[in-house]
Amino acid sequence: MTDDPSRREVLRNSGVLAGAAVLSGLPDGPAAQAASRTDEPSPVAEPPAGRLRGIREGGLAVFKGVPYAAPPVGALRWRPAGPHPGWQGTRDATAFGPSAPQPYREGGDPVLGTHGSPPFDENCLTLNVWTPAPDAAKRPVMVWIHGGGFISGSGSVPGYSGETFARDGDLVAVTVNYRLGPLGYLYFGEDGAGGNFWLTDQLAALRWVRENIAAFGGDPDNITVAGQSGGALSVAALAGHRPKGRPLFRRAILQSPPLGLQIPTRAESLQRTAAYLDILGVANVAQLRAVPWPRLIAATFEMFGRTARWGYWSTPFLPVLDGVTLDRDPAELLTGGAGADIDVLIGWTREEANFAFALSEPYVSATREQVLVRARDTFGNRAGQAYTAYEEARPGARPVDVLMDLITDDLFRMPALELAERRAARGRPVWAYQFNLPTPAHEGQLAAAHCLELPFVFDNFDKWAQAPFLAGLAPRVRDGLAATVHAAWISFIRTGDPNHHPMPQWNRYDRDSRTTMALDSVTTAVDDLAGYWRRLHQEAAS
Repeated sequence: MTDDPSRREVLRNSGVLAGAAVLSGLPDGPAAQAASRTDEPSPVAEPPAGRLRGIREGGLAVFKGVPYAAPPVGALRWRPAGPHPGWQGTRDATAFGPSAPQPYREGGDPVLGTHGSPPFDENCLTLNVWTPAPDAAKRPVMVWIHGGGFISGSGSVPGYSGETFARDGDLVAVTVNYRLGPLGYLYFGEDGAGGNFWLTDQLAALRWVRENIAAFGGDPDNITVAGQSGGALSVAALAGHRPKGRPLFRRAILQSPPLGLQIPTRAESLQRTAAYLDILGVANVAQLRAVPWPRLIAATFEMFGRTARWGYWSTPFLPVLDGVTLDRDPAELLTGGAGADIDVLIGWTREEANFAFALSEPYVSATREQVLVRARDTFGNRAGQAYTAYEEARPGARPVDVLMDLITDDLFRMPALELAERRAARGRPVWAYQFNLPTPAHEGQLAAAHCLELPFVFDNFDKWAQAPFLAGLAPRVRDGLAATVHAAWISFIRTGDPNHHPMPQWNRYDRDSRTTMALDSVTTAVDDLAGYWRRLHQEAAS
């Protein structure tokens, strides 16, 4: 989002600059004042971890590439994240650290484009901070956990810049790198040790934020953790941890969490690990620690082939129910126990699965019989009834359209609604949304696909210029919806309530109304938006 007058007028008309929740977008707000001070020296923060010198960007103080844990290299590869040894003097924090090793091709994929760019290195456990000022203001804090199918992404992806949240909401925004793919998700079960090294990274990052964020102008007792896709699943997993009986964060935003994933047991994860060892021709983890990381990442492609199932989203690496870092399904952690008191905002896009399947020729040519076989996994002997229901709901639907809607419901929408239902039944605060605005990119085949809400949430389309899925969106509609969504997220982070003027009233999800905010060119609160489909899936499960 830029600060030119025409853009600001669009924002005012959309309501993002109206209401007390959005402070720094106003002409005399803190960030606007900071932007006018161009002659200031480089910002310095003095957290307990060590003195840092950052950089001024867009009127904000930004600290990049800050290490939050020991480099997981050598003997520390496939070990839980440990404390960083610290540094002497003032550490330069003006450049992002390397991204976690991951598959990469120039230009990325035809939907999202690039999602994580070189340089890559195992020494990747760093975070980045955007703040209006490293003072004692105790601003609300947002920590962003990126997604990427457990194999890609980075806290330095331009689209995940914390700039807009810090400036428009007078917040402190943090983005995090964590281990991905085989380096983060392999499980070895050594001597009863846990796995989920990715989760130990994120926990270390959150502990670092709690212990140090006050020096950046943040409030360690007012943290919201937000994430999308695999990052949203991470948010749920993090909710189960209360070190010393204290919650690590107050609020959670889960965008398109794949809560329908079946998280493997230890035995199932060990089978996946055995397949991976076989690909590389090594016998055990000791030998694997000697393999250079580029070879480890290259083996990911064959893992796709060995783990793929027709009609399912491919996930060669997954979390594990190891009984140490994760002892139950992540969704359960937000409905009872440690995460029950966390405020939750959860949602999905209307056509999530179009992201992975709409442009895939083998799926585009799928037959009714193939889709029925897949539907039986969900609906059993009611698969024919379910197929007809999905087909009739989308006039002119091809078998692939039925399949994509089924996968969307199985993996995203139905389990998200189930989480909302269970929290509502217990009187726990939860707000639900569905992102409906379709993109005209790829002749409209993507519709409102997975990830499409991201640039609207961050309201920074200039950072997504390389993303093919945004092609053709009408600027006025795009910017108006982005202003509404961005302001709702800021309001939730600041107050625990996404409402702001002039967005329609967004009531908490409860068992009476089941209010879901439909985010579209015209945003509307809808009662029991997916009621028919929820009942259809409930009948199949009974």
